[in-house]
Amino acid sequence: MAITDLPLHSHGRKLVVDLSHEHGLALLSLPPLGGLRLQTRARRAVEEAVLSLAGPRATGVEGPPRSQPLLGPFVSRLAPIHPGQVGEEETADLRYVVSGPRGYLRVLVGMVRANRPWRLVPGLSKALAAALATGAVATVNSTIWNLAESLSAPRLVIATVGSVALMIGWLIVDAQLWHRSAEVSREARQRARLYNASTVMTVGIGVLVCYVGLIVINLVWALFILNGQVFASTTRTPLHAAEYWTLSWFVASVATVGGALGSGLESDEAIRAAAYSKREQERRRILQDDDGD
Repeated sequence: MAITDLPLHSHGRKLVVDLSHEHGLALLSLPPLGGLRLQTRARRAVEEAVLSLAGPRATGVEGPPRSQPLLGPFVSRLAPIHPGQVGEEETADLRYVVSGPRGYLRVLVGMVRANRPWRLVPGLSKALAAALATGAVATVNSTIWNLAESLSAPRLVIATVGSVALMIGWLIVDAQLWHRSAEVSREARQRARLYNASTVMTVGIGVLVCYVGLIVINLVWALFILNGQVFASTTRTPLHAAEYWTLSWFVASVATVGGALGSGLESDEAIRAAAYSKREQERRRILQDDDGD
């Protein structure tokens, strides 16, 4: 029984599991099982695969023909998984795949979970240090105080979206995380879109976690360092809870831009290690070696 956290493809579909009753082998891909309750789903999938290998086909008892694979709990429990096409020359004799928008979304979420995006924050130490330093300086800057007080909520949201998008784009471009396929087939383009979507989601979640953390840290720093009388004399606005929140929010956007600049000090290998699972890093390394050859 082999298990991988890489997405596998077969005849334009996302493969979940391949079974070879003749050889007693099974290959399970985890991303199509989704991102929620993965351990439970994976355990059920392994159980069903083992039971299938130990069932009638494995013992030589005649079963349904190749074109009509056995349907059972494996499909009903893990819908939208369904039997897939198996070529005559392939080792597998039974295959389950996912298809359609729901299947695509499940594979995408599973790929993002395999990358563990929450590791991105501690993995980008130089970018985080630059963001924290920028936030600390901006919090005590009177110009930032006036800007924060003059900005409406929609403009603060625009600043958030812009800074987060800048950080995501910079990390992807600077570390060359965008997947480009040398093949021109339709399946190759679909795979490239899937890999790139998972990259954007992985980096996006990591950056959002960092952004929320910056808001909290900036708020604590502001509560500690700011003087209400100085703030009021500069902005002509009393320093209350709303002002603390607005300032921390705006400073987080400024600090995120500083973090994007600081991420340029990170090596490409460090960013890839923070953004991808070990298997995905190996896959991309192999692709780069093939392109180099």
